[in-house]
Amino acid sequence: MKTILAYGDSLTYGANPQPGGPRHAYEDRWPTALERGLGGGARVIAEGLGGRTTVSDDWYAAADRNGGRILPTLLESHSPLDLVIIMLGTNDLKPAICGSALEASFGMRRLVQVIRGHYAGKGETAPQIVLVAPPLVCDSDNADMMGHFGGFAHGLEQSRQFATHYAKRAQEWNTGFFDAATVAVASPLDGIHLDAANTRAIGEGLVPLVKQILGL
Repeated sequence: MKTILAYGDSLTYGANPQPGGPRHAYEDRWPTALERGLGGGARVIAEGLGGRTTVSDDWYAAADRNGGRILPTLLESHSPLDLVIIMLGTNDLKPAICGSALEASFGMRRLVQVIRGHYAGKGETAPQIVLVAPPLVCDSDNADMMGHFGGFAHGLEQSRQFATHYAKRAQEWNTGFFDAATVAVASPLDGIHLDAANTRAIGEGLVPLVKQILGL
């Protein structure tokens, strides 16, 4: 059986767009939907943390949200891995963190380097990698959430650039690429997070690509 690491933020965790709402049920989270769609051919390990960035620090948080710093530990604890799927970058759009989809794509590039360098250092074959461009930011009356992202106009403008920049990084570094915005839309309840159906849709949308990469 193949092993996949799903590395992401609150969208991978299954955060509810309803402020104060419960985490989406296990069966509705996209890593679970992906595993279900693979029909027993692989297990998917979900590593989602709310607020996680590609490679930037967030000093407002109690947990370490720097995706580049914690990744080697997770690679070590979950190895051997056949595939790592990375869906990060939404939190990089916060002006206080980074503010740019282009810079987020450079963060994704660094994560590819971390993965390949980690396994090269051990003399082992590195897992395949898929870079996932997150869904677009949408408008919302949730002023606090929109404020985190520099307002709706900034969030939408930058999130629209994810697919272009991530596809370019994927081509440069010979990884897989998937645009989650083609299958999922954010909820207007907060403009960032997804309802259960759209969360599941990401996992379901990834199934054909993952089957192709892993030969399932």
